[in-house]
Amino acid sequence: MVDALPGRRVDLVGVMVARSDIDSDPAVRLAVIGAQVEEWLDLHRPDAVAVERVFAQHNVRTVMGTAQVSGVVMAAAARRGIPVALHTPSEVKAAVTGNGRADKAQVTSMVTRILGLAEAPRPADAADALALAICHLWRPTAPGVASPGTEVAGAPPARSSATPAQRAWAQAEQAARRSHR
Repeated sequence: MVDALPGRRVDLVGVMVARSDIDSDPAVRLAVIGAQVEEWLDLHRPDAVAVERVFAQHNVRTVMGTAQVSGVVMAAAARRGIPVALHTPSEVKAAVTGNGRADKAQVTSMVTRILGLAEAPRPADAADALALAICHLWRPTAPGVASPGTEVAGAPPARSSATPAQRAWAQAEQAARRSHR
């Protein structure tokens, strides 16, 4: 979880990686993860929840598990009236690194720098989640964030020109939209 600060700065509120026993029945695992997510949402009361858009890849097992957990997270947010946004991995990478094809190490490095952390978030899933949150916060239509040419009550003033990372993110988002048609 991150908060927006003036000047497109971002502050770490907290990070948690929900876990379950890998030997448990899948339904039990999802229930355990769901309970952890609900506790986190109730504790922090976020303005929005960002979830990685699941896309087809060669490892069907990984896609299925990710999709199932994403559904649990989206349902928990919906029950609380919290808006949910989906972002592709390339959108997230472009938003935080300026490169939609960045590797995990690059994403982790930039998340660490953006948040001003002394060391990288652990485990790697924590850095990925924070990158997703930063991407959502920085996207032009995020709640409470002004995009160039618009004003949102309580939001920092928008900058008239996009940064290289913002331009790369916008290009990745456009490419993702074209590929989903």
